[in-house]
Amino acid sequence: MTLFKILVLGFAGPALFYFSTPVQAIDLNPLSLIKGAVEAVAEDRSSGDIATDLGIKTEITAKVIEKMGTDVISLSADVYEQDVMLTGAVKTKEQKRQAEKLTRTVENVKKIYNEIRIVKPIDKDKGAVENYVDDTVIESKANALLLDAGGVNVTNFRWRSVGGHVYLFGRALSQAEKEKATKIVKGIKNVLSVKNLAKVRAK
Repeated sequence: MTLFKILVLGFAGPALFYFSTPVQAIDLNPLSLIKGAVEAVAEDRSSGDIATDLGIKTEITAKVIEKMGTDVISLSADVYEQDVMLTGAVKTKEQKRQAEKLTRTVENVKKIYNEIRIVKPIDKDKGAVENYVDDTVIESKANALLLDAGGVNVTNFRWRSVGGHVYLFGRALSQAEKEKATKIVKGIKNVLSVKNLAKVRAK
């Protein structure tokens, strides 16, 4: 088995995935590039704010690669208006704490939502690739359904699925919009839970 590390440009931006498995076993969804490519153009906020978030994400990514090592199963950092949502899977509570500690050293970070999941050894034996493919399907469906839904300003949202547990992040223009997004994602097959961390603020 070959240990390797990849940086994936997903629906919500770059994500780090670490796998201990042959490279040919991974099926990367090409549709995952679409939202990230248009996100900065369509979002309802300034280019300066978007640039600041990108700088934060880039620095977090670099620190994760440098400090966390290859024992991490998966880690993602999403940034919106300098708030950070950490998701992914690690083996120990200490790794979860370390990821947050490193994030706190990044300049301009306002708030951190640490939603990293700790994977038990029995769950790990199911295989990281299997879980990754399932999550990719869920994120693909979330992307399609939220884009099609009226009343959801999808470009202000981020979403991550970790073993079927979905985390929504970003900004809703109303409480009704936030609740609608949650309901849509809850209806996707194999979604085990939905946690919506999006802030509510009108234009």
